[in-house]
Amino acid sequence: MRNNSEVTYLNLKETQMAIKSLKDYFQRDLANTLNLARVSAPIVVRPETGLNDNLGANEKAVNFNITNYGINVEIVQSLAKWKRSALHKYNFRCYEGLYTDMNAIRPNEELDALHSLYVDQWDWEKIIKSGDRNEEFLKTVVRQIYEVFKRSEEYINQVYPFALKKKLVDEIFFIDSQDLLDKYPNLTAKEREREICREKKAVFIMRIGDKLSNGEPHDARSADYDDWKLNGDILFYNEILDCAFELSSMGIRVDKHSLKSQLEAMNQTEKLSMDFHKAIMEDRLPLTIGGGIGQSRLCMFFLEKKHIGEVQASIWDNATLELAKDENIFLL
Repeated sequence: MRNNSEVTYLNLKETQMAIKSLKDYFQRDLANTLNLARVSAPIVVRPETGLNDNLGANEKAVNFNITNYGINVEIVQSLAKWKRSALHKYNFRCYEGLYTDMNAIRPNEELDALHSLYVDQWDWEKIIKSGDRNEEFLKTVVRQIYEVFKRSEEYINQVYPFALKKKLVDEIFFIDSQDLLDKYPNLTAKEREREICREKKAVFIMRIGDKLSNGEPHDARSADYDDWKLNGDILFYNEILDCAFELSSMGIRVDKHSLKSQLEAMNQTEKLSMDFHKAIMEDRLPLTIGGGIGQSRLCMFFLEKKHIGEVQASIWDNATLELAKDENIFLL
């Protein structure tokens, strides 16, 4: 344990070095643990392919025309659907997977200590069998990823023993979103997340996207990549900010049955005419599990930063810049 009288904090140069060390260690361990190969990924896609994601249905992708060719493209918002197509295209086999850097611009984001218009994450995807499409398999993969988080924390804390402390508990706690609502019926979804993270420190909230007993989903999810009954979010308790801190959204992906029912629930059945959706309905794409893990979120949490701008270079409004100055927060 560190002695509080000996605590020092990472300066700007040390932070930059620590970011690289932590990212390098984490992605290498993640790849080895889940049997993932690193691949290149696009930053833009054609909207008519259906490969881009509308996330919670309210976000609008940045789009532009390739001037000399009249081709309209969108900057990716995530690679959830592209990865599944890539696994098929590259002839990956069962229990093999891929990971890549995903960089996105989300212009409608509300900027705060946790959110930036620039999103950087590791996107990963792995082929599974039909018999793996169940809650126990999902939990097994979540536990494997949590062990990567724990080993990464141990590594970076050894590199900077007088600046960082242990934050993760031994095991991650699983709870269904309906059970969480039952536990805290008078709180909002975000308030429920905060309370369960305060109590358990590391939590996987399952089944996100489907309506709960209050008539609302725990959080919005697109209808065409995660199976809402077999997905969830990994959250840690952030002691510095006293909040639930999401590190990953992941899940077993839709098969043709869940795709159709979820699109019907969202009144989006017109998407079934898109290439990606046709491929699922015709069983031309593999069954997969996958997710995204925030790179800046990872660094912010384990390097004990107050603001995501301390671990990534982005654009901030004047109020944020003034607040950071007043609190001696050094934004990159």
